[in-house]
Amino acid sequence: MVNGFNRLDITSMWGDGTTVAADGSQVETWENNLLAESHIRYGGYGGLAYRHISNTYVALFSHFIPCGVWEAVYIIEGLLRNASEIQPDTIHADTQGQSLPVFGLAALLGFDLLPRIRNWHDLISYRPDPEVRYAHIDSLFGEEAIDWRLIETHRTDLLCTAISIRQNRISSVTLLRRLGNHSRKNRLYRAFRELGRAVRTITLLRYLSDPDLREQITQVTNRNEAFRGFADWLMFGGRLIPHNDPDYQEKIIKFNELLANCVIYSIACDITDAANAIAAEGHPVDPDDLATISPYITHTIRRFGNWTLNLTPPAAAPTTRLDLEPRVLFAP
Repeated sequence: MVNGFNRLDITSMWGDGTTVAADGSQVETWENNLLAESHIRYGGYGGLAYRHISNTYVALFSHFIPCGVWEAVYIIEGLLRNASEIQPDTIHADTQGQSLPVFGLAALLGFDLLPRIRNWHDLISYRPDPEVRYAHIDSLFGEEAIDWRLIETHRTDLLCTAISIRQNRISSVTLLRRLGNHSRKNRLYRAFRELGRAVRTITLLRYLSDPDLREQITQVTNRNEAFRGFADWLMFGGRLIPHNDPDYQEKIIKFNELLANCVIYSIACDITDAANAIAAEGHPVDPDDLATISPYITHTIRRFGNWTLNLTPPAAAPTTRLDLEPRVLFAP
């Protein structure tokens, strides 16, 4: 479905597919199961539908994860398990989608992590050297410097870890969970943290100096939020998953994603037909106008099909007599 959607010409009006946004939304479940948690951020019991949405509006991958985990743990896994023709190399997220080890691992795997960080001015920018001072932006930096020697010492370990993840020898989720323990005795954690400090500092400086980048991050993350509302609208039977089996819960989230992608594909085809019809009548069609049309349209969708009320009596009278064996069940 994703590959077919990607072959539509209209998708090039919305984006090039190189950028994706990741975010989670709570889905309610029963309380007594392995994934259900109560979290102050969301309220109630449930799990998170963690989705990767392309800048062309289509969903690439989804997880169903506990509410209490740091979402950044799953941000790279969705990119690695995405088997479609759309292979993004830039990923946007919110504050939950980043941490120092994630910045480091994403860079080693070739992904450009550019999150929308809340209260970014509270973060520390690390100096490349303790003696380095800047004329105009020195106030952005703390007194700590990046330990390049530590990164150089564990360069082989960092590269081996990234290669193992690429070759599916180890899960990025398992690794990031362990690197999230902030253990000062964990040498691999310290190396990823130090690399992440360098990458995040560069990312913060890019974020501050590039208005177009800030606009792109906001635009793509907003599309993720819009997909969440669209998928919620398409979920039949309410947003409560009435089952305790984690596999069943995962299927519900993935089937909901598949249904949303099918509807998005259909709407994109309708937009294509409408644009072609307008052009065939001799009216100009501005590509910039097409780029502003979102495929998350609901007012043209009949979720339960067409119901036709026909009050005309049937031509033949219905059979009312049940006679499975003559003169046995019902006497004449």
